Amino acid sequence: MCLAIPAKVVLIGENRIAQVDIHGVTRTVSLDLVPDAEMDSWVLVHAGFAIQVVDEEFAAESWALIQEMGEALDAEDAALLEASAQAAQAAATTTSDVPA
Repeated sequence: MCLAIPAKVVLIGENRIAQVDIHGVTRTVSLDLVPDAEMDSWVLVHAGFAIQVVDEEFAAESWALIQEMGEALDAEDAALLEASAQAAQAAATTTSDVPA
């Protein structure tokens, strides 16, 4: 599964190498695949390349979905940790009930 992250182009340098802002983090990416990208464009970034120009609304919607996925994974991780702790406690209780 591939994930492209929305980013805003903040600087375009030589050879269409750009600085992009990804939610406050600056990264260097190539704009070679998106010749229509320019300053302040929103682009989807994957593996160091901008692969598509998108509008600001699409970028915001994408970030909302990414955040939801993160929250869902956090909830799933918490549930797995709780289940693991309960299983360990049950195993410890069962082991302590067995006469030596």
